[in-house]
Amino acid sequence: MTTSTLGLIAGLLLTIAITTGGLTGLLLAVVLGTVGYLVGGHVDGEVDVRSLVRGRRE
Repeated sequence: MTTSTLGLIAGLLLTIAITTGGLTGLLLAVVLGTVGYLVGGHVDGEVDVRSLVRGRRE
């Protein structure tokens, strides 16, 4: 299991712990899961977060 997958799972589990459900809970799960996946992918070297944030400016 890669670090990005563990980050995704951690983000989703945190969301379950924080919220009890509903549309807000679903959106929060998606956001935290994405953030966890990106951070884990950055640590593994799979995702270059700096290029995603920088965009096409440079």
